[in-house]
Amino acid sequence: MSHLTESDRLKIEHGLRNRMTFQEIGRMLNKARSTILREVLKHRQSSTKGATGRISNRCVFRRNCDVYSLCGDYKCSRKCSACNKCNSLCSKFEEELCFTLSKAPYVCNGCPDEHKCVLMKQYYICSAAYKEYSQLLIEARKGVNLTEGEKSQISSIIHAGIKKGQSVHHIMEANKDSFAVCEKSVYRYINAGIIRTQRGDMPRSCCMKPRKAKNIEHKVDKKCRIKRTHDDFKEYCKEHPDLPIVEMDSVLGRRGGKVLLTIHFNNCGLLLAFLRDANNSQSVIDVFNYLEKQLTLEVFQKLFPVILTDNGSEFSNPSALEISPFSELQRTSIFYCNPYSSWQKGHVENNHINLRKVVTKGRSLDNFSQKDINTVLSNINSLARKSLNNIPAINLFETIYSKGILKTLGIKLISMNEVYLLPDLIDK
Repeated sequence: MSHLTESDRLKIEHGLRNRMTFQEIGRMLNKARSTILREVLKHRQSSTKGATGRISNRCVFRRNCDVYSLCGDYKCSRKCSACNKCNSLCSKFEEELCFTLSKAPYVCNGCPDEHKCVLMKQYYICSAAYKEYSQLLIEARKGVNLTEGEKSQISSIIHAGIKKGQSVHHIMEANKDSFAVCEKSVYRYINAGIIRTQRGDMPRSCCMKPRKAKNIEHKVDKKCRIKRTHDDFKEYCKEHPDLPIVEMDSVLGRRGGKVLLTIHFNNCGLLLAFLRDANNSQSVIDVFNYLEKQLTLEVFQKLFPVILTDNGSEFSNPSALEISPFSELQRTSIFYCNPYSSWQKGHVENNHINLRKVVTKGRSLDNFSQKDINTVLSNINSLARKSLNNIPAINLFETIYSKGILKTLGIKLISMNEVYLLPDLIDK
């Protein structure tokens, strides 16, 4: 077996703690030195562990700094460099990095100065490394190994052939260069609804009882959850406690029709929704790009610094959502709830109750325009809610951000007596 086992990783951890070289550890495990090197670099864990009796100040200027009272406590006579709040309060903070971590063994396991060092540390821990490895295997085996472009190409070829009365086998034989999957995989995609052709379009398939199997979920990036799990989200929030959290979800109309992308601001209760022609990842990317164009990158980063969403296939291309295609700069950070744990983004789920008063479950969205959806949002966000101290979400949003943003998006305040949330608000 070529993969490292949990036992192998435990031996690596002990070897590092005993100050063995990568060459010696590799010889012990009968593995190449480069294998051990890559394993350590890939799975080492950052740690803010300090030193007993020492202030955890990692600033390069801490030895010669004479700043006082950064926290506003003028009664304190200590220098700020002797306080553990210094790094988070000082605008001139510049982190000192440990030079030792830039060379082998790249971790603090076995370092003789570990007990007195206050700098950011890196450790190789067997349990954490094996957990990351196991998660990588699980994610790599999920979903369909197709990009959006490949999926669209296969779908159009199969659909065109079926409409001519051709069999799947004949279509694939006639277009060999266009398929990188086998015939069985194509049938599985059809049964799972991955491509647009339906079983009803194939008379012979309708006579056969479909096999009981798990639904296939199309994931653009099968590794999308790595470093973006709910545990990672909680750690990120601890490191950035002042960032506003935004929750994101999809609201479906009729099956196969238009859908809504909903975005909820937890700090003010405001709900946004954007109409999409299909429930795929490209449609979500298009909404993000539209918002950045309308609002500018700076405003987008301010509104959506961190987004929590579910594991739907439409959100499975986080890199395209996080990075601006116009400037190549990061515009947001995406994280995912645990599977079957929609309660972890309960704010947006609760606000869907108000949205469903108008867009009832199963109601087609095909005849609606974005202007219709904005009318619904204007009424929802003008509601007096006890959880918001009876202040409309629009007013709270404009207090925190600015008035021009919602005007750009087509949302306006409705007087309290005029708020209307029944299906005939947009009767089409």
